Amino acid sequence: MTEPLIVGAMVRTIGAYPSGWRHPGAHADPQGDAAVLRRIARLGEDAGLDYLFFGDWLATGPDLEFRDPYLLARIDPVSAVLYLAGVTERIGLIATVNSTYADPYATARATASLDVLTGGRAGVNLVTGAEPRAAANHGRDAHADNPARYDRAEEFVRALRLLWESWGEGAWIADAAAGVLIDPERLRPAGFAGEHVRVEGPLNVARPPQGHLPLVHAGTSPRSRALAATEADLALIAAPDLGSAVSARTELRGLAEASGRDPDELKVVVPVLPVVAETDAAARAIVERLLLLVPIDDGGGHAGREAFPANRSLGSFLDAVGVAPDDPARVAAVDDRVPAETARRFAEAGATTLRLVQDRTGLAAGRDLTWRHLIAAHAVPAAFVVGGPAVIADHFERWRDAGAADGFNVLSAFQPAQFEAFTALAAPELRRRGLLGRSGETLRERLSLAAPRPAHAPAAVA
Repeated sequence: MTEPLIVGAMVRTIGAYPSGWRHPGAHADPQGDAAVLRRIARLGEDAGLDYLFFGDWLATGPDLEFRDPYLLARIDPVSAVLYLAGVTERIGLIATVNSTYADPYATARATASLDVLTGGRAGVNLVTGAEPRAAANHGRDAHADNPARYDRAEEFVRALRLLWESWGEGAWIADAAAGVLIDPERLRPAGFAGEHVRVEGPLNVARPPQGHLPLVHAGTSPRSRALAATEADLALIAAPDLGSAVSARTELRGLAEASGRDPDELKVVVPVLPVVAETDAAARAIVERLLLLVPIDDGGGHAGREAFPANRSLGSFLDAVGVAPDDPARVAAVDDRVPAETARRFAEAGATTLRLVQDRTGLAAGRDLTWRHLIAAHAVPAAFVVGGPAVIADHFERWRDAGAADGFNVLSAFQPAQFEAFTALAAPELRRRGLLGRSGETLRERLSLAAPRPAHAPAAVA
């Protein structure tokens, strides 16, 4: 019998699509994140999801309002999972740590504490950072280059594992009659000194129930793929289509095997942005509304705002899709309907955008499709999977059967309604098909991970 997929939720409290916060009833104020986080956690746990995943970004700025508004103000991920540890009982909790700026001892201490407090439900997503502004926020002149960041990340992983193993099996004796609390021979220092990371230890937190917390890593560079293949338990990939995902998963598994690992030890997970409703038509209507809510240059003053993206105008869209300078569309209003004859002259990029919008909204050129829809879809692309429960489950099943993914990170365009729709409508269908519903007391068990390989050298035999 085929094992259910790994299904987690990638939590973004004001929504994963840039206009999601504008949708009627959507959560839009980070001051109220606590209530939304509790709601998401309870829904995810009740639906049988395997984990909640919290990403991170170590800077902010006005440009993020239009590009990625969920990054403007967000709860620190370790704080978020510690907060949710007290309101959940079964679901895994994965927090992001940036190894370029984090301290390995403090990280090992916080994450081991989370694992102890949750009975083994903690995981760590390790990133090296892609935001240059983060350097100044951490007292540095410049963001480290790619090789230096990954050299440090590899050492960081080694230090974490050594620290997590500070308390060997059987180190805690607690023999009240004999007055012996610990076996000092089983309390081990990390004793790690690399070029970028140095830590002595031991760690002053009890041994994590999982031994080593599951490690997650995402990235596209060769060094990133190598780190995922050799050190990660979960590799996150962002693939634009099924074929790309199959290729990426095959490559990662090959790299894992070449490093001496069993490739089945590496689980490959892809993001998915389902827009879910009771019917396909209702889901398409939600996508249309999201497109109409994307801020674009429509003469209303957006273009004069700081950091407003240059690609959100009719002119920029027409340039991108190859419409001639003398075409009548050049003087159209953004809310005019798109003439079918003009759409037929689009270059490949425009034809792709047109096809995606038509598939996801049901709108057609020459009828209700406007330039605003196309400008928004081209400027703010998203890999929506749109429809009722069967459509969402079909997507999961198709990618699994093609060997494209071992699981999915579910994003919600806006909160909490879209996550509620996923858990209430799609999750039961996934469970009915055997695609959802893994078991295990710890996160390692739920992910079907083998026991961790010891980081400390085996004790010498006398």
